[in-house]
Formats: sequence, C-alpha cells, structure tokens
Amino acid sequence: MIKTTMNTLASALVLSAMGLTAASADVLDTIKERGTLVVGVKADYKPYGFLDSSGNIIGIEPDLAKDVADKLGVEVEYVPVVSSNRMQFLEQGKIDLMIATMTDTEDRRKVVHIVDPNYYSSGTNILALKSLGLEEWEDLRGKPVCGIQGAFYNKSTSQNYGAEIVAFTGTAEAYSALKAGNCAAFVYDDSAIVAKTNDPEWSDYEMPLKTIDDAPWGLAVQLGEDEFASLMSDMITEWHKSGRILELETEWGVANTPFAEAMHAKFK
Repeated sequence: MIKTTMNTLASALVLSAMGLTAASADVLDTIKERGTLVVGVKADYKPYGFLDSSGNIIGIEPDLAKDVADKLGVEVEYVPVVSSNRMQFLEQGKIDLMIATMTDTEDRRKVVHIVDPNYYSSGTNILALKSLGLEEWEDLRGKPVCGIQGAFYNKSTSQNYGAEIVAFTGTAEAYSALKAGNCAAFVYDDSAIVAKTNDPEWSDYEMPLKTIDDAPWGLAVQLGEDEFASLMSDMITEWHKSGRILELETEWGVANTPFAEAMHAKFK
C-alpha cells in the first residue's frame, strides 16, 4: 500500500514537473499565435510611461516593450498598471510582461520572476513647495506626505522619519492632493520628480532632499516562464551593451543616469 502511494506520488511529481516545463514554453507560443505581446506599463509616470494628447501610452518603457514585440515579430498592446496592481495583473495572466518602474526586492521575487540584469534604477525623494524650506528627511516628521499605494518607500518614510503617509492609487491623485495643500510633500521616485520640476506648471516646487534608497528596477514575467525570462535577460543585456537605455533617456529628455552609464560600460 505504501509502495503504491509512493509510486503515485512520484508520478504526480513527474507530471507536475512536465507541466511546469510546458508552461514555461507556452507563453511565447501564445504570444506568437495571438500576434500580440501584452505589456503592463505605467500611464502616469512621465517620461517612463504616460499619456499623450491623443490618449496613447508613450515613453521610455513603452519603447522598450516595443523592442520586445519587434524581436518576437508581433504587435504590442499596452495595458496601464499602477503600483498596487501590476504584480497581480502579471500573476493573473492579464499581461505577458511587466515593465512598470518596479523596484527589485526579494519579496517581489517570490511573487513574479524579476529578470536579471536590472534594466534601470532610481532612488527616493520628495516633491514639495520651495516655500516650505524642507532640508532634511527629519523635517517630514508629523507632516502628511502623499504616497502611492504599494510603493516600498512608504513604510520607511513613515517609520524612519515620522511622516504620516496619505496613500493614493495613482500619481494624478497624489499630485492633485499636493497642489491642493492636503500634503506637505509627495514621496516618490527621484527620476519622476526631476521630470516634474522641469514642468513650468511646477516651478514653485522642488526636490529639496538628498536622494535615499537608490534601488534597481526590474522587469518581470510570470513565475515558471523560464524561456521568456531567458529571452528578456538577453534583451536587457543588449539594451545596455548597445546604449539603447542611454539613447532613450536622451530622446525623452532625461539626463543620462549613473546607473545606465555604468551598465553600458560594463556590457559594451
């Protein structure tokens, strides 16, 4: 009886392993059969992913997604995601690939397959009125600070510096709350804040603090999609080697970042 049970268990494990292997190859087959690569990108994070005047999603990350679609010989479809739902969309199969300003963390690697090497990096800072005269992170203690739901730095900004985080689903709501005076500052990625301070509409605002928690961004596929992950790893390496990331930064008005320059030097 025990032997039969063990044999049954062994067979189940073999079948399970075969299923995982098949699953890892299925997504690329599905994409090619469908003729479309579905990519989760930001639509509220200029210049990495945002809406143009016609309502189309454009930016650095959509351009990278288009590179992947071209490599596969298919069309690209952009699905707007936010920090609070991007991993769930990938888990649920609503998107094939996620390139959405996501910081690479160990906890997130348990949920989705973050591909190495990382393709980008940013740190944490704030956007605040110049008239507030904020100079140190400690200046946020006891003050309401706008944040984005699901952003990893909300917790550290609250615990380490005593800020009272007011979390919003998307950046549009956070920016509106900041403009309305409901928050003293907006804690966010420094890469996006720099772009915002270059906007004449935000000329009264600044990024006054020293950037902290510089961390790499990771694009992701579903867990188990090893073949797709391998293809994406090769693509990221080529983006760095060829200077594609640097080229896109320049094209979209971003000063070349130390991370992008270092990765280009490493791989070229």
